[in-house]
Amino acid sequence: MTSSQTQAPGIREVAVVGLGIMGAGLAEVLARSGRSVVAIEANHDALARGLAALHASLDKAVARGRLALADKEKIVARVRAADSIAAGVADADLVIEAVPERMDLKLAVFGELDRACRPGTILATNTSSLSVTALAAGTRHPDRVAGLHFFNPVPVMKLVEVVSTVLTAPSTGEALAGLVHSLGKTPVQVSDRAGFVVNPLLLGYLNHAVRLLETGHATREDIDKAATSGVGLPMGPLALLDLIGLDTSLLVLEALQAEFGGSRFAPAPLLRRLAEAGLTGRKSGCGFYPYQQNSVHAAAAGEPVPDAAAQPPAAVTLIENGAVAPAADLAGALTAAGIDVVRPPAAEAGLVLVAADPAHRVLDAAVASGRPADAVGIHLIGPEAGKPALAELIITYLTAARATAAAAALAARLGLDAVTTRDRPGFLAAAITYPHLNDAARMVQDGYATAADIDTAMMLGCGYPRGPLEMLDHIGPAVVFGVLSAMYASSADPAFAPVPLLAEHAAAGTRFRG
Repeated sequence: MTSSQTQAPGIREVAVVGLGIMGAGLAEVLARSGRSVVAIEANHDALARGLAALHASLDKAVARGRLALADKEKIVARVRAADSIAAGVADADLVIEAVPERMDLKLAVFGELDRACRPGTILATNTSSLSVTALAAGTRHPDRVAGLHFFNPVPVMKLVEVVSTVLTAPSTGEALAGLVHSLGKTPVQVSDRAGFVVNPLLLGYLNHAVRLLETGHATREDIDKAATSGVGLPMGPLALLDLIGLDTSLLVLEALQAEFGGSRFAPAPLLRRLAEAGLTGRKSGCGFYPYQQNSVHAAAAGEPVPDAAAQPPAAVTLIENGAVAPAADLAGALTAAGIDVVRPPAAEAGLVLVAADPAHRVLDAAVASGRPADAVGIHLIGPEAGKPALAELIITYLTAARATAAAAALAARLGLDAVTTRDRPGFLAAAITYPHLNDAARMVQDGYATAADIDTAMMLGCGYPRGPLEMLDHIGPAVVFGVLSAMYASSADPAFAPVPLLAEHAAAGTRFRG
């Protein structure tokens, strides 16, 4: 046991109900902390699988030199199995329920726990989306009930959401936060609402990416590339959905939609259809991407094939549809790459490049050029200021295929990844990301969690290099406000309307993180 993993006062024995993937991970980290653990599973086969998973995880740590064999044996000795709640919880200071994500199952478990546990025992649920309040309300001691949402894989992930209901005693939340700290993990304390912090932020963003795909806004590869190369996220949204599981994501979205309403969590039809077809992602061999040879892959239908033979133009006509500065930066990059830049009213080169601003559509400038078939918007972006990594190529409904191919070849000459997107406010990277940042600002505005806790949750829970509010500050609240306003004006979708707190920061020139 390391110095950071000391016993939380009063919690010495913990019972874990349900020994699936999450339950086995919970049993491991609790036993590693020096606590006695009772692993409760009524299904004997499930119990055997869970204990085998625990042993396999510890054996892997030994093989990698991260755990001594003697310490492994001590950890295993702290875990005992029980095949019923009545047989396992008599001496528990804390019980963590980790059964499948169904309210009827969890209510049944909590009913048994309420009858079998001592009055002082804390009851916690590892639910990711169901109402902790509903579980607490049916017990005799609701002040001792809370959520304790670990992330998978439990031994690796550092974030734990500690969820208090309106009935939870402050001492219960404090004891659970202390437990989390003693496990070497980071607690984020939130109040009970569907999905807590991570799931509403993450699933709204992922769901919107599916809508962009199904409406032909961009291809699956370009959507994911915009999120990784353009925004700096560790994985694209569609690949991440495949990893999570489309069926799991659908269930969480339905729970969020039932609580919050609106369009943000209404499952995208394509997501529902793929889940219903059994194309649930990596675990089924096919989702938005194929993972097995000869997979049926509906989500890939109709994707364009780029013209690999296209050559970059020797000269381009450069015009603006927003601020002049981006056009000046682009002109310098083009000149450095050996491409002549022509400005109207001089003789016009074949490709018309529109230095694009995501708050303005490209079509207006394309039409004004007099050659809309030759016009392609270009917007250079990247996670770090002044270091573009991605070229967004914005295509209007008047753009010719030859112009699109020439613009893609030009982006390659500049040494940039490129994505192609329809001419809509936000283009692609901002269209994916800015509503996500707006959701985070709404959480702060509503007093649900602090900006620091939200950023911590998304960095530790989802692997973000920086949290959404730090990201918002980096881009600039005024910039995000302007693009969201344009998206809302274009779509009339309330999900894109900037929240009042974002508008206030934009007007005052202030930041969310100080």
